[in-house]
Amino acid sequence: MRTYLVLTVIGEDKPGIVESLAKLISDHSGNWLESSMSQLAGKFAGILRLSVSEDECDSLISSLNSLSDELKLVIERVSWDNYDETHQIIEVSLIGNDRPGIIREISKTVTDLAVNFEKLTSECTPAPMSGDILFKASASLKVPHGLSVDLLQNALENLADDLIVDIT
Repeated sequence: MRTYLVLTVIGEDKPGIVESLAKLISDHSGNWLESSMSQLAGKFAGILRLSVSEDECDSLISSLNSLSDELKLVIERVSWDNYDETHQIIEVSLIGNDRPGIIREISKTVTDLAVNFEKLTSECTPAPMSGDILFKASASLKVPHGLSVDLLQNALENLADDLIVDIT
């Protein structure tokens, strides 16, 4: 039987962090299933999901915890068997002028429609011509069946006149 783990990892950014994690997982016959990792303000930040045989799980967790001098780790056992796949997944791209509270407005809008974030990435970058700061985001959203994608798009576009919303 397979056990699934979700790890969150934060530490000083330096070469070898991913390799250290991958080696420990591989040494315990684990399988690295998916991940998202970034360098943010000089810190390495990542989240990953892996599977490991039940008889290797405790040993892998112990080995991962041995990295605690270098990395802050949170390790959660999860049940993948109960994952809810009854929702439609859509991809959304947003771009507009940055302002404080924009993520809160977007998250409230999607939550009010019973939509859940599967994945969210965002950044602020200078606009090519003006140098004004642009907010850019990409999201995978889990939308309940029956919810009109047009309703979601209109709700997001109504947050600001300059917010461009592209849904696929």
